[in-house]
Amino acid sequence: MRTISKSVVPVMLVICSALAFAQNPPATPKTVTEILQRSLTNTEKQFVDAADAMPADKFDFAPTPGEFKGVRTYGQLLKHTAATNMFVAAVLLGEKSPAGGFEGPDDIKGKEAIMKFVRDSFDAAHKAMEKVNKDSAIDQLPNPFNPKGPNVTRMGMSLIFLGHANDEYGQLVEYLRMNNIIPPASRK
Repeated sequence: MRTISKSVVPVMLVICSALAFAQNPPATPKTVTEILQRSLTNTEKQFVDAADAMPADKFDFAPTPGEFKGVRTYGQLLKHTAATNMFVAAVLLGEKSPAGGFEGPDDIKGKEAIMKFVRDSFDAAHKAMEKVNKDSAIDQLPNPFNPKGPNVTRMGMSLIFLGHANDEYGQLVEYLRMNNIIPPASRK
């Protein structure tokens, strides 16, 4: 009887926890800003987890077999993504573009510094996303990528955070797998 009791209690705890979660799922976003923030949070989690999965001694890894001449190293991919986040955030916030262009400052080196830059860039992205709402989404901004081209919308610029980071995430996954590392999002 004690053996049955010992196995029933953990099972009941799991069932009760599942029922409690089912009754209180995360709130559905109700505003444009909340929708964008949730999407950015999901992208950030997946990207940062993958970025951090590579050991520090592999941040200089770049594929060599095949047509990979001139591709960025793992660390350079991370810096590029962070620099792009910082650039887009500056545009949305009406601030001066940060130093380092789309490759990031030269003095940011090593896993610890690069990961800090990545995390800071997502903080900047969240701050900038706060400026996007149902009223401001179609605000016209000068096109920072083509000053002579048509303007861009605030919403369009904000979507770069999601599209670009997810594009770079795909490359991180390839680099991780080439190093026999299963990306965190693919682990059981």
